[in-house]
Amino acid sequence: METNWLEVTLQTTGEELEALAARLTANGITGLVIEDEEDFRNFLEQNRQYWGYVDDALLERMRGAACIKFYVTDDTAGRAQMAAWLTGVEGVEISTIPLKEDDWATSWQKYYHPMAAGERLYIVPQWERAAPIPAGRVPLYLNPGLTFGTGSHSSTRLCLADVERYIVPDGRILDLGCGSGILSIAALLLGARTAVGVDIDPKAVDVAYENAELNGIGRSRYTVRAGDVLTDRALADELARETYQLVVANIVADVIIPLSAHAGDLLAPGGVFLCSGIIDTRADEVKAALEQNGLAVLDTHAENGWVAYAAERRG
Repeated sequence: METNWLEVTLQTTGEELEALAARLTANGITGLVIEDEEDFRNFLEQNRQYWGYVDDALLERMRGAACIKFYVTDDTAGRAQMAAWLTGVEGVEISTIPLKEDDWATSWQKYYHPMAAGERLYIVPQWERAAPIPAGRVPLYLNPGLTFGTGSHSSTRLCLADVERYIVPDGRILDLGCGSGILSIAALLLGARTAVGVDIDPKAVDVAYENAELNGIGRSRYTVRAGDVLTDRALADELARETYQLVVANIVADVIIPLSAHAGDLLAPGGVFLCSGIIDTRADEVKAALEQNGLAVLDTHAENGWVAYAAERRG
C-alpha cells in the first residue's frame, strides 16, 4: 500500500538557520533538508542556459531566505511525531504539504549526492550507485528511507570518522540509535566481524537491513532490534550477553547521559564508547557524565557546533 507523507517546512533566516537546525536535531530528527539563498543562486548558475536574466525583485526576495524541511507520515502517528519534533520551536512560520510516495523521491533525493567521510569512506546514495568511487575509498551504499539521515549531518560525520579511527579488525560493534544503519554498516565494511543495531523506531529495522543488503552484508553478520535499551530490560539483557569492542551512540545529550551509566558494562576490555549528536553547549555536561560513570575520554572532535567523544572504560 502506498504511503502518504507530509513535507513540513519551517521558514527562518540565514542567521537563525543553524540554531533552528540544532533545536530540531536535539528533538530527535536525523533527516533534515536545508535550503537557503546559496542553494537558489547555485540553481540559477547551473541552469543559466534557460533564461537571459533573472528578475531583480526575485533576487531581492530570496536574499537571506532560508528554510528547513523534514518529512513525516501523513497519519496520526506521523503528526504526533511532528509535534514532538517541534517541541520548543517558537516564532517560526510552519507549513505542511501532502506528498505521495513518488513525490517524495523527486523532492528529497535531489539534495543528496556521493560524499567522502573520514579518510576511507565514500557515502553513495543508492540512487547514484553508478557514481565512480575515488581511489582508496570504501563505498557505503545507502538508501536512508523516508525519515533517516544520509550521513551529511556534522554529528554523523564526526561519528563516522571516529568509527574509522577506533574500529577493531574482526571485532564486534553495537550501534545504539542506529537509524539507517550507517555507522554499524560502515564498521562492518571497515573490518568489524559482527554488528548489532538498535533503534526506538521500528521502521529502522527494515531500513538498516535493506542498507546492509545493498552493501553485501547479510544477517549472519548484522542484527537489528527495535526498542529502548534504557527501559526495555529484556532487550538490555540480550545485548549484554556479548561485549563489544566499539559501542556507538549518535543520538542527543539527554539520551547519551543515561546511556553512559551502562556503556561500560557493554564494552570489552580496551573497548571504546563513541558518542555524538551533542550540541556544544551540552558537551561539558556529557563529558562529566562519562567520567562519573567510569569512562575516560580519549578524544574530542567538534564540527559546526556539534561535539563527539571517544571514551574508554577505566580498569
